[in-house]
Amino acid sequence: MTQTETIPTGAGDARITWYAAGSGARFVVALGHGAGGGIEARDLQALAARLPEAAAATVALVEQPWRVAGRKLAPAPKTLDAAWRDLWPALRAPGLPVVAGGRSAGARVACRTARDLGAHAVLALAFPLHPPGRPEKTRSDELAGTGLPTLVVQGGNDPFGRPAEFPEGAHRLVEVAWADHSFAVPKRAATTQEDALRTVTDGVARWLRGLPA
Repeated sequence: MTQTETIPTGAGDARITWYAAGSGARFVVALGHGAGGGIEARDLQALAARLPEAAAATVALVEQPWRVAGRKLAPAPKTLDAAWRDLWPALRAPGLPVVAGGRSAGARVACRTARDLGAHAVLALAFPLHPPGRPEKTRSDELAGTGLPTLVVQGGNDPFGRPAEFPEGAHRLVEVAWADHSFAVPKRAATTQEDALRTVTDGVARWLRGLPA
């Protein structure tokens, strides 16, 4: 069952699409989108379809105000963070622990704000560890600064940071072989697109099942 609600924030209206897990839900998994797309991203849609059953998790796909308004460019990080903070009470409304997450820029927002908001854990999909070709511009401090159980799901060929580039730390990491920043795999890959998305959903579900509620 899905339900969509509009949430006012200081940056304009945001939107949450809920995928309910029912009365046995253990968590809300809140997932923001990246700077180049919305909640239609393949990984977000796969998790929304799978986690309610596989991990007893209600999924909340969050659209930032700039995306709801139809703008093409994301605002500054501080504006993204502020909007996420404003809509946090709506994510807490079901009365369940909230796992803060997202893909790419959405993962950065979750990492920067999770501790202050009282998140239960952090899920970082396609975390942009650095700009492509600029490994010296690392954002590892955002990832390390969550202070919470953190799972990174990263494509093996992600130009924003391949799995081997991530520093050792408290976070866990699931590698999606051959996948790029959007978890797409090339035709020459020794795996299929379906298998790649199954790696994403199975890895996240397994991690969530191991988290204490």
